[in-house]
Formats: sequence, C-alpha cells, structure tokens
Amino acid sequence: MPSPVSRALPPWVALTLVTLAGVASAAQGAANAELGERAGNATLGAVVNNLGGALLVGLGVLALPSARTGLAALRRARLPWWTYLGGLGGAGIVLAGAYIVPVLGVAVFTIAQVAGGSLGGLAVDRAGLAPVGRLALTPPRVAGALLGVTAVTLAQLGQPVGDLALGLVLLAVAGGLGVALQSALNARVSAASSAAAGMVVNFATATPVVLLVAALAGALTGPGPTWPDDWYLYTGGLLGVVIVAALLVGVPAVGVLRTGLALVAGQLGGALLLDALLPGGPGLRLPVLTGALLTLAAALVAGRGGGRRGPRDAVPPTAAGPEAERVAARERPGPGGRLVG
Repeated sequence: MPSPVSRALPPWVALTLVTLAGVASAAQGAANAELGERAGNATLGAVVNNLGGALLVGLGVLALPSARTGLAALRRARLPWWTYLGGLGGAGIVLAGAYIVPVLGVAVFTIAQVAGGSLGGLAVDRAGLAPVGRLALTPPRVAGALLGVTAVTLAQLGQPVGDLALGLVLLAVAGGLGVALQSALNARVSAASSAAAGMVVNFATATPVVLLVAALAGALTGPGPTWPDDWYLYTGGLLGVVIVAALLVGVPAVGVLRTGLALVAGQLGGALLLDALLPGGPGLRLPVLTGALLTLAAALVAGRGGGRRGPRDAVPPTAAGPEAERVAARERPGPGGRLVG
C-alpha cells in the first residue's frame, strides 16, 4: 500500500495543474464579484460560491464509494482538531476581498495578499505543516518569494489605487497568510485520508462562516436580492472545487510556497485572458503578461536546490496521523533490507 507522498505528482505536472487552476481562480473571482454587485450585496457572490461548491462535493460523496472510504479513513486518522480549519483561510480571503477591494483597489489588495501568501508559504513549509515535510529556508526559496511579490507589483502598474488604510492592508496580508495555511492543512487532511475528504473538510468549514458573515451583513434578510440570469455568474462553486483539488495535489508535490506562486501566475494569466476576450475589456496589458511570466519563473526559482526528501522527512507522523504511521511501518525495510508487511 503506497504512502500518501509516494502518490505525489511529478513537480512539473503539479505546477502545470496549479497554474491552470489559477486561471480558473481569475474567472471565479470575476464571476463572484459581478454576481455580488448585480445581486445587491458583495457577500452574495461568496455565498453562492461556497454553497455551490459544498453541493457538488456532497453529491460526489454520495456518488463515489471511494469518497466515503476516504472519510472513514479520516475518522480513523484522529488528526488534531486544528488541522480541520483550513477552509477558514479560503472563506476569509473571499470575504475580505469583497470589503477591502472597494477601499484599497485591486492592485494594493492583490500585492498585499501575495506578500502575505509568500511569507506564509515560507513559514508553513519551514514548519513542516504540509505533507511534503519541512523545507529549509534556502536562498532560492526566499528569492522566489521576493521575485513573486515583485512580479505581482509589476503586473499591477497603472491600476487605480484607493485609500491606503494601513489596517486594511495588514488584513489583506493576513488573508494571504490564511490561504497558505489553508493549502497546508487541507493537504494534510488529504494525506491522512483522500483528496475527496480534504475537499469535504474545506467546504464544511468554510461555508458556515460565509453564511454567518453574510447574515451579519444583512445579505440574507430584508428585500430579496435581484438575481441575474447569466448562467456563468453561478459557476464559482464548480471553479472552487477545481481550485481546491489542484491545491491538494500541488502542495504534496512542491510545497506551499511554490504552489501559491504557480496559482498566482495562473491568476495573472487568467486576468490577462479576461481583459483581452471580454467586450469592453482593456485588452492585452504588457505589465500583466510580464508579471505572470515572472511569477511562474519565481515558482521555478524557489524549487532550485531543494533536493528530494526521504519518506521520514516527507511525511511527518504528526502530519498524517496514526494511519500514515502504520503505513510507514509496513513499508519500512526490515532485517536484511526486506519490506515489513
């Protein structure tokens, strides 16, 4: 029986999938923002996003026996309670964006979020919270993080800047940190059970928080919202499932920092496509194209000299729980070099 890390994809495959998920993330953000604006409350886009994702994941659990097997394995793993809180990071950044962007502008919010995500990726990888294990704070990794922030800053040149409220900037940085933690904790849950279980935990944690904030903001009471007819505005949940799934396969293969950088590269590429293809869009913008390419280069730079880790380093026993420890024990060479079990 293979351990979770032995199932990790080759790094180039994982980075490609995460970059494509970044394109989906750009489309998701645009759809959620427009839906919230046209429905009359910024949080309604997040509500539809999370309810749609939760519904799709729930249907998957009902339809796929392997998903139910993963949930059963997760119950046996007995992970620490805090490992189930990854979905809070995703809920936090979606809700924060709805309120911060109108004040700071997209440019400042994006730069602050990526700065927080890069810092969080370095810290989370160094602490070994993700299934890939502890990744040292090497010069290439630090350089990749700095290059990623620089690239995103370049991509936002010429964008309007709102009121630079320090508290909101720090909140956007904290949102980026939350996304890094989300990636690590969801992957940790997945490593102890299955990717399906990781997605279930993510949406089960995030959706009640989004609904609570929407209720406090008055989105669920008072006059009914005006729901637009355009079907594509309701695809946020589907795209969210795709994004979470890509992160679940990316983190075990390349770590949180490189996964986050690849996601941002895809987001910039997706924004470039939307600008060029949508009617009335600004068209091809050279700073965004340059930023996307530099961010992808940052993900590659951060992986230089990382080296491949052995099973003990790659899956700390605390990361995957007792189930992974038993798997590792069965695969550990016994006397004479034979595999035990």
